[in-house]
Amino acid sequence: MVNCTVKGAVARATAITLLAATLSSGAPIVVFGQVHSVPPAPVANFIVKDKPNDHGHSFQLTWEVSADDVGGRRNVVGYRILRTPAWKGPSKAPEGAGPEWRNEDGAWWRLVEGEFDTVGRAPAGAAGFELRGGKARDAKDYSPDHVGFSFKILTLSADGSMSESALVGPVESLGQWFHTGKIPIAVAVLAFGMLMLATVNRARRGKEMYVRPLAGISAVDEAIGRATEMGRPILYIPGRGSVDMIGTVAALTILSRVAKRAAENRTQLLVPCCEAVVMTVAQETVRQAYIDVDHAADYTEDSVFFLSQEQFAYVAAVNGLMLRRRTATNFYLGVFAAESLLLAETGALAGSIQIAGTDRVTQIPFFVVACDYTLIGEELYAASAYLSREPVLLGTVKAQDYAKVIWLVLLIIGVIGGLLNLGWLTKFFELHL
Repeated sequence: MVNCTVKGAVARATAITLLAATLSSGAPIVVFGQVHSVPPAPVANFIVKDKPNDHGHSFQLTWEVSADDVGGRRNVVGYRILRTPAWKGPSKAPEGAGPEWRNEDGAWWRLVEGEFDTVGRAPAGAAGFELRGGKARDAKDYSPDHVGFSFKILTLSADGSMSESALVGPVESLGQWFHTGKIPIAVAVLAFGMLMLATVNRARRGKEMYVRPLAGISAVDEAIGRATEMGRPILYIPGRGSVDMIGTVAALTILSRVAKRAAENRTQLLVPCCEAVVMTVAQETVRQAYIDVDHAADYTEDSVFFLSQEQFAYVAAVNGLMLRRRTATNFYLGVFAAESLLLAETGALAGSIQIAGTDRVTQIPFFVVACDYTLIGEELYAASAYLSREPVLLGTVKAQDYAKVIWLVLLIIGVIGGLLNLGWLTKFFELHL
């Protein structure tokens, strides 16, 4: 702190020298008993642009931090972003246009003085800010599109002093119809769609479509034959998912194949359900399977039944059914949660051969340790195609296999590009989700 109450030419020269040193250090100055703070340097190169690839109502602000922000020499504590609206005027300059009018890209704008609102704050060291406005007109942060706004930034210091940046604007926010950063995703989706159409069309023409054999599916006939030889029923549990879940749909597809084999062998099939809609679909699936193999008379409504919608009440009922009926083969296919280990352990204690499959990754370890065969993840979906030989399903599975090979090749290329520091190549693989 410097007290500028000196007299005389020499003293004044000394005071000027001390004042210059004080200004460079940022310390407050006391002139005739009054404290005056030196404001921090304003930000430089302040730029405001419409945020690209969005729904509108947003701006991107960038700047170079205050010179006094580096190292905190003058205790810059942050930045305050201010905004004021501007209205687009006529195409020609109005008569008597004053300094409040600007010509930007052939359009005239009138700036509103003294009506700045604080629309955001940035901490010290920040060199950018994204202003996201609401789309709803009644929202507090509503920011209309096609309306010009002017911006400025206040640089704030710890002692309460501040400095203003130059006024930037007017700038309009606009919404875009298409996100250009997602072009690679669009290309990938179109390419996969064309690949899938090609494989499905090939399957419909009767071309042989190789699908890797799955141990669990290859054991289906063996498991059904074992139940037939022992004269004991088959238990098929389609999971606890609803009928709109892909895992449940795959389980019902496999149920059709199991029901056909059971009907041909005249082996009793039990399908306990915990969802009413799933039970209805399962009844129709089993009935149609019996009809397809000309054993419609052997089908009984009681083979597919409802137990309980409560998780552990359903588990208790199924476990009791296993032990009472001494089922020879148990199928656990579909969507499962905490009941997976309880069901599988009970089946293992009962001595049943067990085949399980689920798309819930957290439940796969329990099936692996307690069942004879387990379909892991998407193998559940492939199993439905493998068993039904439906052209649409087979073509979809083959398209996925081809796509995986392509993604693997692209991944290797991207890794090589990253290791060789090929910026243009790594940029090609950038995705904006």
